[in-house]
Amino acid sequence: MRAVWLKEFGEPQVLVAGEAPDPEPGPGQVLIEVAFANITFVETQFRRNGFGPFRIEPPVIPGNGVGGVISRVGEGVDPGLAGRRVVSSLGGHGGYAERAVADAAMVVEVPEGLELDDAVALLADGRTAVMLTHGAGLRPGERVLVEAAGGGVGSLLVQLANNAGALVVAAAGGDRKLELAWELGAEFTVDYRKPDWADRVREAVGGVDVVFDAVGGDVGGAAFELVERGGRMVTFGAASGAPTEIAEELAAERGVSVGWGIGGTPQELRGFAVTALAEAAAGRLRPVIGQRFPLARAAEAHAAIESRDTIGKTLLEVA
Repeated sequence: MRAVWLKEFGEPQVLVAGEAPDPEPGPGQVLIEVAFANITFVETQFRRNGFGPFRIEPPVIPGNGVGGVISRVGEGVDPGLAGRRVVSSLGGHGGYAERAVADAAMVVEVPEGLELDDAVALLADGRTAVMLTHGAGLRPGERVLVEAAGGGVGSLLVQLANNAGALVVAAAGGDRKLELAWELGAEFTVDYRKPDWADRVREAVGGVDVVFDAVGGDVGGAAFELVERGGRMVTFGAASGAPTEIAEELAAERGVSVGWGIGGTPQELRGFAVTALAEAAAGRLRPVIGQRFPLARAAEAHAAIESRDTIGKTLLEVA
């Protein structure tokens, strides 16, 4: 089968298309004929230096999320799953390929009326966005600041917060991303590359009650200063290259809850993905697929994400 290999850590060009043996589903597993592979920012970090939640060493076929049709099932798996459209996480590798093996317990069937590419776009980012909004406990009327609002997770957070009745402030880099956030329901948008962005937020809405922090670094620090007493700051990324560092004593003094927003058991994470797909099938959540690349151009896809010029989700088209 065709696949993309990561044989050493480094720049995007270390991703090289080639051949690989067809995987075989073992007990409790299914074989998926992959149509689309998901790419996340974390995968670009893993490609560069091995950073990530999975301890995997090259040579490896990268990719943690796919969507396609189940063609075969392993021992102990319901044969009725064959032919179903599904999305699934893969445990950190194997996604950039024509076929992938997944644990049957982790696959999520794609609801009727939802396109397969949209379902793949929601697999990781939708799961994360639903998890974050659930953990933050959003309430109607709250002022919510979404960083990186033009990205895969951010564009979904804008919609979920808006659906919850919050007033959404979208922070992103560049007019195209800000226009997207406004179209998705943001009440106020601001370019966080400008030095006075936090002042503009304060002038527009006063402080905020909740921050979803994807950027970290100086942006995360400035966002924390906008949170009013009793507010929450939920960090889930460090796109700037450095995490947001807030001293516990300072957070306590300000009466602000600060915490890392990603985590859960495999079944909890699967449940968040199911919710995201159901919301999209019902028309309440729209994934934004900004870029598509053929499988063999995975290196270009990684380079595009790292350039910060992408909007929404980036997918690999495999089938």
